[in-house]
Amino acid sequence: MSGEHSGTHGVVRGRLAVMASSRTSVRERRARIAAALASVIRIVGGLFVLILVAHVVLTLGEANPTNDITRFVAYWADRLQLGFRGLFAPPDTRTRIVVDYGLAAAFWLVVSWVLVRLVRRFD
Repeated sequence: MSGEHSGTHGVVRGRLAVMASSRTSVRERRARIAAALASVIRIVGGLFVLILVAHVVLTLGEANPTNDITRFVAYWADRLQLGFRGLFAPPDTRTRIVVDYGLAAAFWLVVSWVLVRLVRRFD
């Protein structure tokens, strides 16, 4: 009788071990996915900020507006600035550029930081 009980107990113990290991692998997989997603968000957010800051630098540095790089950066910066253009209306054009695109860069920095924090909660 004792052998019968220990055999059944061993099967139950084996099933629990399999369930525990599958839960661990699910957690590990979820953590890897969350880490990868957080990295993608961080990289994309960083690129958005980089484009906006590059536009400010190119504009303030009076880069040639017909240059392909300047046009590329300006094109994407205009799309990434969302509704920040004209939010404030300082009289100086240079100040307006810094404020408009600087606020957009700060926005994307905060949004990407918040998203990374949210995704990391699933780690």
